[in-house]
Amino acid sequence: MNRTIAAALPLLMTVAGWAQPLPPPLPAPPVPPENPITEPKRVLGKVLFFDEQLSADSTVSCATCHTMERGGSDTRRARNPGPDSLVNTPDDVFGSPGVVRSDALENYLRDAVFGVNRQITGRAANSPINAAFAPDLFWDGRARSTFRDPVTNAVVIASGGGLESQTVAPPVNSVEMGHDGIPWSEIAAKLNKAQPLALATDLPPDLAAALVGDPTYPDLFAAAFGDGAITAARIAMAVATYERTLVSNQSPWDRFRNGETAAMTPNQVNGWNFFRNNACNVCHVPPLFSGTGFRNIGVRPPGEDLGRQIVTGNPADRGRFKVPSLRNAGLKNNFMHNGGLTTLTQVIQFYTRAPGSAPMFPDNLDPLMPVPVPAPVAPALQDFLANALTDPRVAAGTFPFDSPTMYGQRPADQPQVIAGGNAGGAGIVPTVIALSPPMIGSTDFKIGLDRALGATTARLAVSNTPPVAGQIAPAWIFSTHLTGGAGSGTGVTTHHWPLTGGGIAPGQTLWAQWIVDDPAAAGGKSRSNIASIRFFCGRAGCDICVADLSGDGTTTVEDIFQFLAAYFAGEIRADINASGALSVQDIFDFLSAYFAGCA
Repeated sequence: MNRTIAAALPLLMTVAGWAQPLPPPLPAPPVPPENPITEPKRVLGKVLFFDEQLSADSTVSCATCHTMERGGSDTRRARNPGPDSLVNTPDDVFGSPGVVRSDALENYLRDAVFGVNRQITGRAANSPINAAFAPDLFWDGRARSTFRDPVTNAVVIASGGGLESQTVAPPVNSVEMGHDGIPWSEIAAKLNKAQPLALATDLPPDLAAALVGDPTYPDLFAAAFGDGAITAARIAMAVATYERTLVSNQSPWDRFRNGETAAMTPNQVNGWNFFRNNACNVCHVPPLFSGTGFRNIGVRPPGEDLGRQIVTGNPADRGRFKVPSLRNAGLKNNFMHNGGLTTLTQVIQFYTRAPGSAPMFPDNLDPLMPVPVPAPVAPALQDFLANALTDPRVAAGTFPFDSPTMYGQRPADQPQVIAGGNAGGAGIVPTVIALSPPMIGSTDFKIGLDRALGATTARLAVSNTPPVAGQIAPAWIFSTHLTGGAGSGTGVTTHHWPLTGGGIAPGQTLWAQWIVDDPAAAGGKSRSNIASIRFFCGRAGCDICVADLSGDGTTTVEDIFQFLAAYFAGEIRADINASGALSVQDIFDFLSAYFAGCA
């Protein structure tokens, strides 16, 4: 800062009506000594943060719910029916879509609330940007400063490990990223064989440089930690290291505070003057514009969500939630722990109790509430919050807030469900579930069935020609599955289709449809609607060995068993020569490829 300007700022503030001293600049975030920041660890953490393969079904990453250009929030704003389990009632929460509920074998399950749709979290997503400054994380602070290994319960970080404690929660949460009861050993095993960021495109320069030569996850862990062991604690420490570099400190307010007097407009200065001399400044303390405490501002009745009381057991904490930072608030489209407000105008109206604002509930209400904002000042306050606290790097998605393009952001690579099928009992047309990334070489691809007759047999049919009149002409019919449930519309099942072996090529489109035994259907068979699947190569290409049906990178006796099982089940991956039909020639071609081995 220019020394003359710095010396004059206190006087300028007094003239402008500022009664308080100049806030300090935002410091570097605290770093626990047990987890020092290193570049290999930061890069590994960034890879993991954006890799959808960290989830059980490879469709959700940390970044799926935390969009940098939107201030680290989730703009998808999906509706959770809330405690009453009824949609479109006052207790509804706007949270983040996670995964479809699945069992330990990754078979789809019908959830009591969400069915076989993506489950929705019970709170809105908090931002990872500047989260390193908070001792305890999540809305209720349950991610504690003391970080314990989630597998051994040993203390890894005595203090300052809130980010690590937070990181280990979503991967094993059956709503957010995991399946029911998923163990960390399974997550580690999956990463051990996964190609880092295989599903991503358009890598930022630091990630592209780190992945030159296609290192494995064990390679990246060895660079960060000294050896290639993949553990829950190391995953947490890497992701936390990356998040400690997400420091937003280049807003117009920061530049203004550092002596650039034209960085904020006069209107924004007026808004800042009001902010710093009123209750806003008590809870959202500069320079972080947050606080380490928890407050109940009356968004909803505490009985719907006890908030901090869930962690402390203290009735005085009922309905209290973490005070979020206001930095980059202008980039968000949802506010409060329930995501119930969508604009800063609504937020200000809520605090001031303006006519038509959302209700404020009195039980255990913070004594600072409500916060009066004179009508003439409200536009300036909103201008300050929306614009003066926005870091242009966050808004533009530039380093360190840059991102690759994930599978979930590329509709063209995702299976498309199209009309078709015919009804079974009760006039219900079965529904195909097609969410898995159709990446060639993946061993985790699956297609599900819902709304079929329960307790009957179903087969997944696949065609290499487009459907006609709502039906495909099957070239392959997979093995028989027994549907769960009992009665019309209750049947659910899953077919696991490893995309290893033959029969598919990059850019190729196949069509899949379930055929269900149903006496009430025409001809005794109901058919689902249709999934159109276009296969694509992962980030490093499609250099796979057609004899490696197990997808472990080499040929073993297991591949022989898998080929024979696929061949006699009529599965497409046994079509080694990609002729569109299985024949004895496929057996010869498989054996030739098998004994040639995989490079």
